[in-house]
This record gives sequence, C-alpha cells and structure tokens, in this order.
Amino acid sequence: MIDKEFIKEIIHLIKGSNIKVLKLEREGESLYIETKEKETATETREEVKETPHQEIMPPSEDVKEEHIHIIKSPLVGTFYRSPSPGAPPFVEVGDIVSPGQILCIIEALKVMNEIECDVRGKVEKILVENGEKVEYGQPLFLINTKI
Repeated sequence: MIDKEFIKEIIHLIKGSNIKVLKLEREGESLYIETKEKETATETREEVKETPHQEIMPPSEDVKEEHIHIIKSPLVGTFYRSPSPGAPPFVEVGDIVSPGQILCIIEALKVMNEIECDVRGKVEKILVENGEKVEYGQPLFLINTKI
C-alpha cells in the first residue's frame, strides 16, 4: 500500500511545480495525479453561480468584481474550518490573509490536507459550511485582493 505520508509529500511537491500529470506505479499499485491551472478573479460571477450546491452572495457593495479572487477546492473531500473540533477557525470573514496562510482543511482518504491562500487580501465570503462535502474545483472562499 502506498504510504499516506508519501502521497502528501508528492502533492506538496506538485503544488509548487509546473507538473501537470504524474503517474506512479510501485509494487503493483498506481497513483495518478492531474493538476489544473489555477483560475483567477477574471472568472465571472455567473460561472461561479453555476457550481452545484453553491449559493454565492455578492461581496459587499464597495468591492468590485475584478478584485475578487476565488479559492477553489483542489480535491474531493470534507471541508473543515478549524484544525480540530472546538478549536477556533483558521479564518473568519473580514480577516486579512496572505499567501501560504492556511484557510481550511479538506479531509480526503483519511488524510488532512491544509488548503493555503495564494493571494493577499480580505476574506469576503466563506462559501462552504464546516463538515460539508466538497467537490474538485468547488469555490470555497472569496478573497478581496484590493485592500
């Protein structure tokens, strides 16, 4: 069986690289990882609204759409706002976040994957409830990059 820590290391290494597809075969087991290009705030609000199970409220009135960056789920799993039950959430609406800051955890295959912010900005909206199942590419956070 491929070690979970090994898989986490591979995912971490791929995040910071230009690798688009990785297929690994080892001792009769295989691992296939395909990455998608990160999308930016040029995505329109209408495209986001078409995502199933999402009710996205527009950001505050003084925020222009071109300054909204969407943080999407990089994998399928369960969304958690805090590191453990009863612990405070990683971020709240209104918090200023920086690249590399942990926003949430997505549990997939019993592995806790920390999801980091990739821009500096203010958390305008958290689109997912704690404990909710999320899909690959599902919007999780709206970040206002004009702060």
